[in-house]
Amino acid sequence: MRLSTALRAGAWGLVAAGVAAPLVRRRVALPGPVVLASGALSLPALAVAVPRTRARDLALCALNMWTYLAAYKMPNDNPEALRRRVRIDYPIEVDRIIGLGVPPTVRLQARADPAHLSGVERALVWCHWVWFAVPHGALAYVLWRAPRRFDAAAARMYAVFDLGAVIYWALPTAPPWWASEHGRLHHGSLPRVRRKMIDYGQEFWGERWPDLYDVLGGNPLAAMPSLHFATTVMAARLLGEVGPVAGAVGWAYAIALGVALVYLGEHYVVDLLAGGALAETVRTQSPRVKPALRLITGALQALERRAAAG
Repeated sequence: MRLSTALRAGAWGLVAAGVAAPLVRRRVALPGPVVLASGALSLPALAVAVPRTRARDLALCALNMWTYLAAYKMPNDNPEALRRRVRIDYPIEVDRIIGLGVPPTVRLQARADPAHLSGVERALVWCHWVWFAVPHGALAYVLWRAPRRFDAAAARMYAVFDLGAVIYWALPTAPPWWASEHGRLHHGSLPRVRRKMIDYGQEFWGERWPDLYDVLGGNPLAAMPSLHFATTVMAARLLGEVGPVAGAVGWAYAIALGVALVYLGEHYVVDLLAGGALAETVRTQSPRVKPALRLITGALQALERRAAAG
């Protein structure tokens, strides 16, 4: 067998394993490290198997998110074990300090009518739901308006996702709505925090809501840091590098989302601060890893040329 053929076959095998592992992990009881290693190896394997085009770059982004989703959900494959490890109280105590004695989520929801969702609350829920398109939409805008910036922009955005997943494994943390449901988030006679998104989701989507929630959820104890906010901050930064108007739109959405996440009981303020810090750390420290990335890229390009030869 020619070397080029063997390289392509091996690379495609790794890609197939990276795609399949998250799908079959429960059925065949694949250990988490095996799933994550398969996903990590599939990315350079795809770069070797397929000559570089813009379509391949987009496929790499999709493959990274496929692995991220598995990493995000896997801690909840054993809910009881996850609950034994979850941290509940430290974000509450930090938010009490931030809120001058009352966690901001509790203070904000105290003014709401528990029996009726207002128009503002519905708008905040939609602000939350729109997030699922924002990080990738921001990258699509960069690709359209400033394609030379796309590679670095995508690397920074997906580094935020991947590092956040690592923290979710190491430090599972409960969000406000979960802490409230378990009697850990309360303040005097103020009403308990409700998960407004669930209330509106059932009202708006009806019978489709349980299926949508199963797809979009997966790990209720992954609140610290807020990757909703971290990736939105990164999106605002990336859009700002393309132009001031796009950057202003990005930051306006980031502020609105931050308010929504806290009001709706999805995140504490400290989760947002940690998410913002994660995004800024990736942005400011990315130049430090460029030499290592150049070495890795050079090695992969050499393998790609060998795989394409003959």
